[in-house]
Amino acid sequence: MQTGTINVQTENIFPIIKKFLYSDHEIFLRELVSNAVDATQKLKTLASMGKVKDEMGDLTIHVEVDKKNKQIRIIDRGIGMTSEEVDKYINQIAFSSAEEFVKKYKGKSDADKNALIGHFGLGFYSAFMVAEKVEIRTKTYKKGGATKAVKWECDGSPNFTMDDIDKNDRGTEIILHVAKDSEEFLEEYRILELLRKYSKFLPVPIQCGMEKTSEPTGEKDKDGHDQYKEVEKPRIINNTKPAWTQKPADLKDEDYKNFYRELYPMNFEEPLFHIHLNVDYPFNLTGILYFPKVKKNIEVQRDKIQLYSNQVFVTDSVEGIVPDFLTLLHGVIDSPDIPLNVSRSYLQSDSNVKKISNHIMKKVGDKLEELFKNNREDFEKKWDDIKVFIEYGMISEEKFYERAEKFAMFKNTDGKYFTFDEYKKHVEKTQLDKDKKLIYLYTTDTDEQHAFIETAKSRGYDVMIMSGVLDNHFINTLEQKFENTSFARVDADIIDKLIKKEEDQPSKLDEKDQEKLKPVFEKFVNKENYNISFESLSETDQPVIITQPEFMRRMKDMSKLGGGMDYMGTLPDSYNLVINSNHKLISEILNEKDAAKQDTLVKQVTDLARLSQNLLKGQELTDFIKRSVEMIGK
Repeated sequence: MQTGTINVQTENIFPIIKKFLYSDHEIFLRELVSNAVDATQKLKTLASMGKVKDEMGDLTIHVEVDKKNKQIRIIDRGIGMTSEEVDKYINQIAFSSAEEFVKKYKGKSDADKNALIGHFGLGFYSAFMVAEKVEIRTKTYKKGGATKAVKWECDGSPNFTMDDIDKNDRGTEIILHVAKDSEEFLEEYRILELLRKYSKFLPVPIQCGMEKTSEPTGEKDKDGHDQYKEVEKPRIINNTKPAWTQKPADLKDEDYKNFYRELYPMNFEEPLFHIHLNVDYPFNLTGILYFPKVKKNIEVQRDKIQLYSNQVFVTDSVEGIVPDFLTLLHGVIDSPDIPLNVSRSYLQSDSNVKKISNHIMKKVGDKLEELFKNNREDFEKKWDDIKVFIEYGMISEEKFYERAEKFAMFKNTDGKYFTFDEYKKHVEKTQLDKDKKLIYLYTTDTDEQHAFIETAKSRGYDVMIMSGVLDNHFINTLEQKFENTSFARVDADIIDKLIKKEEDQPSKLDEKDQEKLKPVFEKFVNKENYNISFESLSETDQPVIITQPEFMRRMKDMSKLGGGMDYMGTLPDSYNLVINSNHKLISEILNEKDAAKQDTLVKQVTDLARLSQNLLKGQELTDFIKRSVEMIGK
């Protein structure tokens, strides 16, 4: 037997583990299973080179939970270790790294601490996060007299023991004697949960326990139906050949859909389309990204991309790996070139990360442009579901904007789709104002703004639908990009003011008449919220129109989305109350001698205008309906 003291100038290993890795304590199983997979993969490589004398046999990795004896065992039939290798890789490297780690850790910021962990061989250390004692029983694949099986044991102090043992089979068995504060991991369901989270796609079969299933007996009942029996079979946790590790040419569309269901079993909606990533230079990157149908709340969509490193799950927080707008996608990215610390959850600053991010953005742009060019009709059908990705990308990434302006689309109230260039040609002859500025009219709600849309269309104008969750931000971006162009919601002002082409027509009310009428209208609106003005509109236009100024409304809408203008949300809503001085009813109100009747008429036309903007609610709406019935009766 060999005994010794590990060269660690600290009283106990546990404080290091608990202090620096405790927030991710469940990763112990991922690290140990990943080590078992590495040992198995190395054996396969050596066998392919003719350096393994034994038959390979069953290479399944076993994870066993022994609740009675408070043990967890991870068993592989990989390359194993000699006593010299145990001494080198366990006694010298891992534990001496701990001492060095502690020295370098002192005085560092949290960000530096996370980066430092990655420079040390601390994967095996994770065993001590849950175990009061750890045993290694291992036998090398090598043949010869000096290749006896070895048992190594340590209780987390600087002391270890190592001795020769009898072990028939090659490979390594890690035995964790679980500590009292980690006994949750002695529940099989908890271990299964971790294996399915971290090891679901590892390339070597992993078994944990048994499961019951039904199998046909080969016999039929009296009605000719197949008979089944319940049997127990090994529970294999993982799919060793997930779709992203295969060649796109070998996969059908149904294979991609099946893999999506495997990733998101609770998501019952099919993805719109996918992108298969497969890069081996200048970095290694594989994966499949899916475009899902986006819900109104885009935050619900986030954290659906799973990051893997050599098929080991790392994290589903991929900020920094993919551009922010593509965190709305679903799927898998796998790259061994992304630098990670021991908990594999914190990305370190590295030039490869930016290259990978740019490459993913380019591939997404390629796919979208290809879909647009090859089948525009199908692209248009998908537009309402994918526009939020594209708009978000164009807002946040200049390179993506330059790419996407070729296929980004506008949709008008007639349900027709246009590229940016197409739409400009569509409206530039009719929607230039007297200063030759191009005015893009849009609606955010075709029902609420229906009257304004119809008025605009009666003038020969076109109205776009901009009802998406990001459209307010997107409009600001487009106004900065488009030359001599402005966007105006169709109810931002009376239509002849939004696209002013000539001088106002003569008014039937002079200034004296307007000064007489204005106080009557002021009695029925809040002066803080409404700016009253007279306009000489067509006799066929409404007698009173309420509009909401574009700038103030847009800023308030953006503040609701967190546009950095929170103070705007505290300001009162602002409206224009426009009185049509050429309407017959306004003249009647002016000439009405009965003050009570005049007030009733003013209240009625004002409430009608408010109703058109969905501003009449509660008691005021009830009073309006009652008043309307009385007026009809008269």
